Amino acid sequence: MSKIRVAVAGYGNVGRGVIAALKNNPDMEIAGILSRNPERVKQTCNDVPVMQIADMDAWLTALKADVAILCGGSKDDLPIQGPMLAAKISTVDSFDNHSRIPEYFKMMDDAAKESGHVSVISTGWDPGIFSMERTLANAFLPGSRAYGFYGLGESGGLSMGHSDALRTIPGVADARQYTHAVTDAIDKVRAGENPQFAPGDMHTRECFVVLEDGADQEAVAEAIRTMPGYFAPYKTTIHFVTGEFLKEKCSGFPHDGLVVAAGTTGNGNAASVEYRCKWQSNPEATANVLVAHARAAVRLANENRSGAFTILDIPPAYFSIHSKEELLKKFM
Repeated sequence: MSKIRVAVAGYGNVGRGVIAALKNNPDMEIAGILSRNPERVKQTCNDVPVMQIADMDAWLTALKADVAILCGGSKDDLPIQGPMLAAKISTVDSFDNHSRIPEYFKMMDDAAKESGHVSVISTGWDPGIFSMERTLANAFLPGSRAYGFYGLGESGGLSMGHSDALRTIPGVADARQYTHAVTDAIDKVRAGENPQFAPGDMHTRECFVVLEDGADQEAVAEAIRTMPGYFAPYKTTIHFVTGEFLKEKCSGFPHDGLVVAAGTTGNGNAASVEYRCKWQSNPEATANVLVAHARAAVRLANENRSGAFTILDIPPAYFSIHSKEELLKKFM
């Protein structure tokens, strides 16, 4: 059986994680990398074709890829690159601005349907796995609200999307953002209160920011606190630090999270559902989920399906390398 050929658009932390994940999936192989800076990529990855993003048409023709995994940021990259690539090839991405997912879905659905391709959007562990868990919890406990909490440990969890958003602010040389769950909010959910939280009631945000020389610290701080969809609704603590501090203290990519819902069954008996994940490497976790969705995207395309899909639209078996017989025997 021929392998699924995967093109990787972007060579940041997630892109490198995708390349590592492909090596653990024997039915898949990397076709090549699309980057704004091919020469930089070639310094550490010279065993696969690397091409400039501006040469997209030539890149796709040369690579003969079945699907492209888009590893750009959600704030500025994916809203432009997503529809552009969906017009040329089936895609998978991790667009993670929750408030804009319906808008992004329509944009990708239009582009993919017009070109006859499949575009799986907003997948990773949240949105993605946690989206599915919230949906299932609410279905199994009707009337309950399912909540997602992130950064349960003392140090919180490093958010790639929010860190990327920080780095788009003029005057920011580098940055990391850590999310912290509000433990009192988790306790209220577990108690079955089904609270109606405002966005800032469940999490706080902590930013470590390295400024460019001459940058206006107050202007940067104001841009962070007022950034819609990322920081505006939340209690946000900002630390301005040196590059050396960031490299030493914020070098890893740990993250974790919890989906929890509580309610009652038919006779009023208390019930709860929880799903927990812990990742030593947030970008590699996202990458592994993206790769599984790339397999699903190709299977959908082979059925002559087109348009945008989310994890909620795809049968779980489509993500797995195993046959239906193996799934029935080993996993059911």
